[in-house]
Amino acid sequence: MSDNIFELKKTKFLEQREKGNLGDHYNKTHTIAEVAALTEGTKDVSTAGRVVAMRTMGKILFAHIYDFSGKVQICVRKTEEAPEVFEEFTNHVSIGDFVGVQGEMFVTKTGELTLRVANWKLLNKCLRTLPEKYHGIEDIETRYRQRYLDIIMNNESREVFAKRFQVVKALRRYLEDNGYNEVETPILQTTPSGALARPFFTHHNALDIEYVLRIAPETYLKRLIGAGIDKVFEFARCFRNEGISATHLQDFTMLEFYASYSNSDLMRKFVEGMMRNLIEKIFGTVKVTLGGNEIDFSGDWPVLEYSDLILKDCGIDIKKWNTKESLAKEIKAKNIRLDDDINTLGWANMVDSLYKKVSRPKLIQPCFLVKYPVEMAPLARRNAKEPEYVDFFQFLVNGVELVKAYSELVDPIDQRERFEEQMHAREHGDDEAMPLDEDYLASMEHGFPPIAGVGIGIDRLTMILCGCDNIKDTILFPLLRPTTQGTPESENSKETK
Repeated sequence: MSDNIFELKKTKFLEQREKGNLGDHYNKTHTIAEVAALTEGTKDVSTAGRVVAMRTMGKILFAHIYDFSGKVQICVRKTEEAPEVFEEFTNHVSIGDFVGVQGEMFVTKTGELTLRVANWKLLNKCLRTLPEKYHGIEDIETRYRQRYLDIIMNNESREVFAKRFQVVKALRRYLEDNGYNEVETPILQTTPSGALARPFFTHHNALDIEYVLRIAPETYLKRLIGAGIDKVFEFARCFRNEGISATHLQDFTMLEFYASYSNSDLMRKFVEGMMRNLIEKIFGTVKVTLGGNEIDFSGDWPVLEYSDLILKDCGIDIKKWNTKESLAKEIKAKNIRLDDDINTLGWANMVDSLYKKVSRPKLIQPCFLVKYPVEMAPLARRNAKEPEYVDFFQFLVNGVELVKAYSELVDPIDQRERFEEQMHAREHGDDEAMPLDEDYLASMEHGFPPIAGVGIGIDRLTMILCGCDNIKDTILFPLLRPTTQGTPESENSKETK
């Protein structure tokens, strides 16, 4: 946008502000979506929004006003009774401005439901020019950096975020209806725990202490189970200092919930009911198309064993190659290139990286994956019959892990031993291994009931349900490298040239 246009808009804004013509509120009877659902002849309709299109034809003006719920056409006519309504609107309102309008519904000759404006109020001016209507914002970088413009101009983005809002509401309602209590746990922590991941570090000036940003809320939520709150959940913002990909973020939203006196088998049935309920709420059916694949959420979902799946897909028996050195040698012998540096991985993370390479992309229809090696889940309870495995499951759709869950480890002696094994792995180069958490161990030593817990990545779940190519498309304000261009205007001007 040129400096001349900006200064002209700024001048008009200052004039209206000086005259006291800018409103500080507006009493709406309807949202814009509700207006669009009215019938011809409905009177005394009052709504407000941003002007996103406008055209004048002699003594009549048509415009579209917008809010997140949708768009509706308005009409301002020049009449003998009140010519100033039309004249002031044409003189003082531009595309991008916010207005409140009141009037009666009618249908135009072209069949479009329209609000005939009898009264209106200028609420605020737009100083910068919006992107051109018909092309929207096509540059991905600009869409991420100026999400507010992306939402205004691109219907696809609005639909993604509207669906994300629905996802969160549906999951929250399902949990609350089943007796779960929503809680909050610390983001600043002294020990990274609850997942195998590299943390972000920060310094607390007042206490002069190094903290980590939460990688998972798990250990704090289980402390609350130990306190007697039988069912808890949290939509937790988590931070993991890991690589960037189309399906991974360094800061993301994780839903975790825990139930006392439950186990992974019972929780698997609960998750199946929850996810099927979610799909029906969002799509109105259990058979949907996701990422170009026909996905059927009906019926019983298959349960697959982790080691059997890897053996079938690449011929490597992780039960046989059960050390870091032997497994790495076998992977190299089969010419399998992992996405992670094999030399920096411990055995558990190497197995996980192998599975993600050879097996996960093939799991398209809804399924559960079970029987994880104990080394891969330091906080999960061992299986009573096969102690080399943990009572653990994942739920997958379209080659993406949407849910992780397990029977929680409540044995403090076993937990300490596993923490010590993790510390040994850290000392030998695995910087994602979990450190020993004495505070958490102390809470467990005071006694935990049987517990089952579930983790769901909200961003990834939304990505799959919306068919997005990149997980950043589901984040209102994704983390990006800082720009050196200085102002949003310079980016926007590139887009619109």
